[in-house]
Amino acid sequence: MTAINDLEVGFDVPAVPGMDEADIQTPCLVVDLDALERNIIKMGKIAKDMGVRHRVHGKMHKSVDIALLQEKLGDSCGVCCQKVSEAEVFARGGIKDVLVSNQVRDPKKIERLAKMPKLGARVIVCVDDIDNVADLSAAAVKEGTQLECLVEIDCGAGRCGVQAGQPVVDIAKAIEAAENLKYAGIQAYQGAMQHMEHFADRKEKTAIAIEMVASTIEMLKAEGIESDIVGGGGTGSYYFEGASNVFNELQCGSYAFMDADYQTIRDESGEKITDFENSLFILTSVMSHTKADKAIVDAGLKAQSVDSGLPYVFGRDDVEYIKCSDEHGIVADANGVLKINEKLKLVPGHCDPTCNVHDYYVGVRNGKVETLWPVSARGKAY
Repeated sequence: MTAINDLEVGFDVPAVPGMDEADIQTPCLVVDLDALERNIIKMGKIAKDMGVRHRVHGKMHKSVDIALLQEKLGDSCGVCCQKVSEAEVFARGGIKDVLVSNQVRDPKKIERLAKMPKLGARVIVCVDDIDNVADLSAAAVKEGTQLECLVEIDCGAGRCGVQAGQPVVDIAKAIEAAENLKYAGIQAYQGAMQHMEHFADRKEKTAIAIEMVASTIEMLKAEGIESDIVGGGGTGSYYFEGASNVFNELQCGSYAFMDADYQTIRDESGEKITDFENSLFILTSVMSHTKADKAIVDAGLKAQSVDSGLPYVFGRDDVEYIKCSDEHGIVADANGVLKINEKLKLVPGHCDPTCNVHDYYVGVRNGKVETLWPVSARGKAY
């Protein structure tokens, strides 16, 4: 394994610890460590005060180092992942409680999943089809391991999950009866609702999900089936699920970094939500300014995801990121204030897929590079 001091800045990595922030090579991901730590501590306190656990969403940052920091500072109980390979990275990295909050159907993926408890982790997976139960059981028996299962409810996303009520009970019973499987509870996460702008709309959608889950839990209890985990909730709705007395685990991810899209949603008074700070930025440099009213920077499409819109320039209202192509970003600069090699911090439109196109996070504090974290599960999409 290559020592960090043997890595070449500008070829292998964008920076190394001890460097001045001004010397970081761009484009790259920069993390304000103070802001990140404040976000993590704040969410940990919120969950504790609500009397619920917080299982952080690893798909957001795909970083073992950040997940371990969330355990240390935020008392998180484990991580959610979306793919088997992604989950394996966290289990190999020392996370002891890993949920694949998705369905696993491919035989080879099921085989890898069944081996994962041998890494010393509690391994949980979502199920929405009773036929999946036999396959998971057979693989766990073969490997001599135990897999825990959550039954996923479609609580409004129209994606994965079964209808609330009896379909959940039927699958839970099948899990309980299967060798080397354990019924662990319910998964009820509504992703698209997280980004609804208006507080009342998010509250209404969450109330529907809470009612679905509550009635299903009562049906399970009538059959003598207890749910250790009732999980869901995200950065845009955690205050509803956390206060519901139904959910006992939150699954917030973006709160740690924040992005431009999440900053469009509003609180009960109609103001933009400011619960958490921006801690993640795409650092970019001005590379051309031949046009008087616009500067060209080196962060284009290959440095970010724009599925939720363009980034904005952090801390400035005199310039605006207005367009991008593969390798270039166009910044409107009406007054011609930007200089060649001047660096700008961009708040990405959508943090999750943006993180997945970079190899490293550069952690900065007080103008210095303090740490370099690999994007540990980058590309682990299978």
